[in-house]
Amino acid sequence: MRTLCASTLIGEFFVIGFAGLVAMKDDSLAMGTVWTVCGIAMALSVLLCGMITRPGGLQLGWALQIALILSGFVVPIMFFLGALFAGLWWASIHFGRKIDEAKAKWAAQQETAAPAQ
Repeated sequence: MRTLCASTLIGEFFVIGFAGLVAMKDDSLAMGTVWTVCGIAMALSVLLCGMITRPGGLQLGWALQIALILSGFVVPIMFFLGALFAGLWWASIHFGRKIDEAKAKWAAQQETAAPAQ
């Protein structure tokens, strides 16, 4: 699960950066504010890569997904991209857990088969 979730978060890192470039074009937004918000979100996406398996890591990931969707009020394409990444986040968690269960099951089968040989 960790690998899939981290891959999604790294993809979000780049999308947040590009959304910041788009938001800079809006004259009603201060450049300092745009880059402060984008910088915090980008740093959070990288930090979450290491926190995925810790308590609260997945919940923080969901909070980031919601923030990405809500950023569509500033950069409209982010409604779509935020929803896309929320779907990827869900899939990373769902299928990552299945993969982890399959790996654990396979490792247990290998341990029981090894002494018999």
